[in-house]
Amino acid sequence: MNKLMEFLQKTVEILIVEDEMVLAIDMESSLEEMGYEISGIESTAQDAIKHVNENKPDIVIMDINLKGYKSGLEAAKEIWQTHKIPIIFLTSYSDDLTVKKSMESEPYAYLIKPCREKDIDIAIKTALHKHNYFFKNKNLMSEQIVIDLAQNYKYDRTKRVLSKGLYSIKLTGNELKFFDILSENPKESVSFEQIISYIYRGESLSDMGKLRTLVYRLRAKLNAEVFENVYEFGYRLKLD
Repeated sequence: MNKLMEFLQKTVEILIVEDEMVLAIDMESSLEEMGYEISGIESTAQDAIKHVNENKPDIVIMDINLKGYKSGLEAAKEIWQTHKIPIIFLTSYSDDLTVKKSMESEPYAYLIKPCREKDIDIAIKTALHKHNYFFKNKNLMSEQIVIDLAQNYKYDRTKRVLSKGLYSIKLTGNELKFFDILSENPKESVSFEQIISYIYRGESLSDMGKLRTLVYRLRAKLNAEVFENVYEFGYRLKLD
């Protein structure tokens, strides 16, 4: 039995953050029919943060636009940074600016109202799968691992620092994620799909162009071959 199935056999607790109470109650009923447990319903960002601090739900469905001095985006960002609990955004807006701002909170899904029950169920299962795969290996992440790369580069997985000699290289968030996923099993190749899913939370290869751009800029920044393309599969680190 894989880890996802083991996890889904347990009760999955979901926090609903929605200031339209009729929609929140309707969603609660739908989710309970699907077999999920509702940790609670909150209508403000402040209450959502407090609820997460006290109850630690497994997943949060967050409306972006909430009443009060904090938005759903701000609440989601704080929840993610503090607890690494997966976030699914639910919103009436799909403009580029809103989507771009939402990415700062690293959501696992972005659903536009009104959405079907099936879409919510798929989003939850996908979020749990990705979170379980990428973030639940606490023993690995707690170990101090420094990987020797080609051309005298080193990557410290614990501190998330790429260095050459005495100098550390400033990397963007997505560049760090790229090294994180490749260094999880340094001697193995990682598929394009796994990398894209980890960096962009994508469910397909639709973000392949973004990945190619990231790799191109990273190679130009380092001026060194510390990772390599595996033909028609993905990438792997070049070890010393």
